[in-house]
Amino acid sequence: MQFEEFEFFSSGTPTTAPAAATPQLRLQYLLDNTPAIIYCTVPSGDFKMTFVSNNALHVLGYRPEDMVADPNFWFDHIHPDDAPSIFSSLATVFTEGQRAYEYRFRRADGAYLWMHDSLRLVRDEHGAPLEVIGALTDITDRKLMEQAQQELIGRLREAHEQLLQSEKMASIGQLAAGIAHEINNPVGFVNSNMGTLNSYVGTLFSVIASYEQALGSHPALKPIQQKMAAVRDEADLEFVQEDASALVRESMDGLKRVKDIVQALKDFSHVGEVEWQVADLHQGLDSTLNIVANEIRYKATVEKHYGVLPQVHCLASQLNQVFMNLLVNAGQAIRTQGVITIRTGHDKGWVWVEIGDTGAGIAPEHLNRIFEPFFTTKPVGSGTGLGLSLSYGIVNKHGGKIEVASELGKGTRFTVRLPVTPPAMDAPATAGEPPKG
Repeated sequence: MQFEEFEFFSSGTPTTAPAAATPQLRLQYLLDNTPAIIYCTVPSGDFKMTFVSNNALHVLGYRPEDMVADPNFWFDHIHPDDAPSIFSSLATVFTEGQRAYEYRFRRADGAYLWMHDSLRLVRDEHGAPLEVIGALTDITDRKLMEQAQQELIGRLREAHEQLLQSEKMASIGQLAAGIAHEINNPVGFVNSNMGTLNSYVGTLFSVIASYEQALGSHPALKPIQQKMAAVRDEADLEFVQEDASALVRESMDGLKRVKDIVQALKDFSHVGEVEWQVADLHQGLDSTLNIVANEIRYKATVEKHYGVLPQVHCLASQLNQVFMNLLVNAGQAIRTQGVITIRTGHDKGWVWVEIGDTGAGIAPEHLNRIFEPFFTTKPVGSGTGLGLSLSYGIVNKHGGKIEVASELGKGTRFTVRLPVTPPAMDAPATAGEPPKG
């Protein structure tokens, strides 16, 4: 790699590309203005830096030439708590060809930034190690957001457990509303920034492609074409382009998941409450069945055993959300083919809706936790653990109860019991014990 010909150690990071720049200067401009710090090291145990892009001065506060001059610079600036795990596995770069780390790196002002470091081994034509190329990206904002979310989720879990012990489930809604508000603000601007970054990355690679196309149309520039091709191969630009797009896409997917959780938290805390109304629960059940039809039609037969129900004073859309959660859970509990049964009834001022399935059932040790926020027995990434806690809050607000009975291997039955007219329609009711259905 002939990086020295490009004069990377300039006096400052360029902010605008020269009007008539050479291809080398254009490449330097692109490197110096990408989000990642590009660096190279010797392919030996000390990992001495041989090249650092100029944007290191802006991100870390160090001049690239000073970083290259110190043979121990990289090792000496990694956080002491993060260094052992990195040093113990660096040898895998030479066996696997690449390695990625996340660690804290000390800035010139003494503060630590979280960095994502992607290392890639470059070999010569004989297979011998030539150098290691790294890309350092500042992920401090992401780490701080993840830490804040974990702390907030931890606080929510702890508070919820205390409220369960004191039978004060209603107040969890206020806590959830505050958490949703706190998470929503950073998620909003990070999502906006990721969209802009995605556009920038696309623009950068489009510019590179245009330069290469322009060079290819002039035979007289063949030496420059060959040199650019060598640089492209050594930088593995195709991989970088593909990986950059994938990273942005995965980040956007992750942000969407966070937004969905925030929305569920808002629902859990009854943000955006609609008006109380008199509603037909059978109509709500039927409309909900239509919505979730694709979730259950291929694995379960639905049997309806409706009794005679009076109209109920309620928040109809929220009760529909309860029915949806219970029906989707019932469908997911059935692995191959089964039956979902819906029964309804009315007795002494109370109505009840029972949704049962012939699925896998719930383990006894999990039954007392299924209404906790974020608790789920589903595989990681398959559920947020908010559906049943949301349902519990809605039923509780109506002055009702939600009960569960389950047997492993035979199925589960949820029963929602509601007063026809809640004792208080603007706060959780303290009604008497509903009759058994």
